Amino acid sequence: MLVKKKRDKPGGEIPTASLPDIVFMLLLFFLVTTTIDMDKGLGLVLPEKGDSQVEVHKKNITNILVNASGKIALDHEDDVRLIDVRELKHIAKQLIATNDKMIFSVKTASQTKYRVYIEVIDQLKQANAKRISIVDPEN
Repeated sequence: MLVKKKRDKPGGEIPTASLPDIVFMLLLFFLVTTTIDMDKGLGLVLPEKGDSQVEVHKKNITNILVNASGKIALDHEDDVRLIDVRELKHIAKQLIATNDKMIFSVKTASQTKYRVYIEVIDQLKQANAKRISIVDPEN
């Protein structure tokens, strides 16, 4: 006598034939709808390259010198003094209030840390300085 085993429940399968299509459509959806944040940087408007040089009166220029150790010297009309980075915003606002044509010339040493350079530029931007000249560091 043969004994036949009964199955309790019929076996079920999950249909996976359309799974790659669904995965591809989800991937495409997220690629299209995702935005990538881009760092904006400093946002400086640089002049066009040219050979012309414009003479600027000495009273319209303030030189900001940053050495390799991060100390800042402010040179305005032959008055040179050492200042802290946090003072620069206040001083720049005063200079702009007295002379709206003020140009801030920033010069760093070649070993100056980038963080200090960015702090100086940020302080000038917070003081609403519109004319900032960046001088190449000397080697």
